[in-house]
Amino acid sequence: MAKIKVTKIKSTIEKTERVKLTMQALGLNKIGDSNTIENTAAIAGMVKKVGHLVKVENA
Repeated sequence: MAKIKVTKIKSTIEKTERVKLTMQALGLNKIGDSNTIENTAAIAGMVKKVGHLVKVENA
């Protein structure tokens, strides 16, 4: 599978608990944190859910 690099660019303050847990599941805690992960269907769904808070690049 292809890999993607996900970087947190916005805060999760005043976001729902579900969004906060999704960000944790992606391995993104602080602004500026990055994680390189496999682009599976589950990961693609998580990234779509928090797309307004992250930047996605091909790795």
